[in-house]
Amino acid sequence: MPEIILKNITKKFGKALAVDNLNLVIRDREFVTLLGPSGCGKTTTLRMIAGLETPTEGEIFIDGSCVFSSETGIDISPDKRNVGFLFQNYALWPHMTVYKNVAFGLENMKWDKGRIENRVRELLEMLRIEEFSGRYPSELSGGQQQRVAIARTLATGPKILFMDEPLSNLDAKLRMEMRTELKRLHVETDSTFVYVTHDQLEAMTLSTKICLLKDGLLQQFDSPLEVYHNPSNYIVGYFVGSPNINVLEVSGNNINLDEIKLSHRELEFLFVPTSSSISIEEGQTLLLGIRPEDISITDDGEVEAAIYSTLPSGMETIVKLDMNGLILTCVVFGSVDFAMGEKVRISFHAAHNVLFDKKSERNLAVGKLM
Repeated sequence: MPEIILKNITKKFGKALAVDNLNLVIRDREFVTLLGPSGCGKTTTLRMIAGLETPTEGEIFIDGSCVFSSETGIDISPDKRNVGFLFQNYALWPHMTVYKNVAFGLENMKWDKGRIENRVRELLEMLRIEEFSGRYPSELSGGQQQRVAIARTLATGPKILFMDEPLSNLDAKLRMEMRTELKRLHVETDSTFVYVTHDQLEAMTLSTKICLLKDGLLQQFDSPLEVYHNPSNYIVGYFVGSPNINVLEVSGNNINLDEIKLSHRELEFLFVPTSSSISIEEGQTLLLGIRPEDISITDDGEVEAAIYSTLPSGMETIVKLDMNGLILTCVVFGSVDFAMGEKVRISFHAAHNVLFDKKSERNLAVGKLM
């Protein structure tokens, strides 16, 4: 079954380095999201795997066969890699009906009429757009057009489906609906999905694995929850999560082999590593990452803070807290709100706080605050 292997892939545009020595293994039937800020190399990586962009160096293997090698000169064309590509702008033929758009690739492959009809009907039913088969793209909503584009891409039965920010043109409600459909589709088609997005919420909700890139360099390749709770470095910790992780610059001192005293202004924490034992230099400057859901507003909280702002949404309220000039973010679940300037007491908890080295920004340990 198809497995994608990238070995030492580098891509340069002139003097600009878009992808820097990327090594990656995408297993069969995985839903891998290439995530990162604009210009990080995620779309370039996708296009190189698909054959739409030529790497400067390295090798690419799909299903055990080499489809690109800078050393031997192998460069298999996109149409021979047995992959489907879903573009951001749908790219539907405006003069063709939904049925004809989906059938187009099959007709080019010289399928007989009965087989084409069965395949198109199967896909339209799978994507719940069978009632639109006689309509033209201009008569469909954005979400419906996207479903047609997916059906057309799947028609020829590719075992690997590439998607480059396919939901970015949809409104928030449609994006949520299409995420649900894509996740269901991944299971039903038994295919490998490789997906590009800058939206970390999409990556978290859809993926079996996230490949986070920055400046062409791989930062972390792991399951969504591992990336969230155990980020490999500060870049990953800050990029993944909405609202963003709170980061406090702290001074650290070893108390014993498994406890570190952290100090920030008048705050003091006892940090107990749960991922590994670490030793730090006396007074070493560290970065303590605390997720917003791990700060709670309670009557018996250890520290006082003032409400800086609130963003209630019904299900939860995102609260900005002012603690003597230090602005922290927390999430309060339920239909609650607070008055600006109101004094509250807060507590820090949970076992997924992260300690980063300030100089290298690498993850030193995940731990709990005592």
